[in-house]
Amino acid sequence: RTMARPARTASAAQADGPGADTRRARLLDEAARLFGAKGYEHTSMRDIASAFGTLPGSLYHHFDSKDALFVAVYAAGVAQILAAVDAAVAGHADPWDRLEAACVAHLEMLLQKQSYAAAVITDWTAAHLAVRDALVPHRDRYELQFAALIAALPLRPGVDRQYFRLALLGALNWSLTWFRSGRDAPAMVARQLLAVFRPAAAPPDGSASA
Repeated sequence: RTMARPARTASAAQADGPGADTRRARLLDEAARLFGAKGYEHTSMRDIASAFGTLPGSLYHHFDSKDALFVAVYAAGVAQILAAVDAAVAGHADPWDRLEAACVAHLEMLLQKQSYAAAVITDWTAAHLAVRDALVPHRDRYELQFAALIAALPLRPGVDRQYFRLALLGALNWSLTWFRSGRDAPAMVARQLLAVFRPAAAPPDGSASA
């Protein structure tokens, strides 16, 4: 199997769109749910076939491997979160308000554990190199969205924006492991986590760091 094979299949999945074929859309939904709940390594094609209500061999009519299916789910998840964040920040002008709206949208998507978004941050470190290579461009595309929002913030001199972004996204994503419904809503969690980073803001008469 070549490295390009899963990537090509993922591109086809994006071009078709999850709604282009009802059965294919349902398959992606079930795969996203299982990958999000169990992770890449612990989800088998047999698990997905069982949830989908078919024989494992039938899955290969849509995707030629578990790798290709995972890449398609991951790409769809990134697109889903990108769209949610874009819509959330559109109504805000202040840089901190825009980042807060992005954090809220990110966490609300992520904590729908049945969604594609949860599969985006599942542990795929066990995936082989070909899959990682196919996923990284999608991950980077999403992180660039947060990098642009953070670039607009008035931060104290000396605050490294790359580490700011990595720490903020890490805090948001880690909530998937400890969040429990019935306590604080995802929007409240996002705002409280971002508040921890607000001390990095430049004073009113200060200048933003480079």
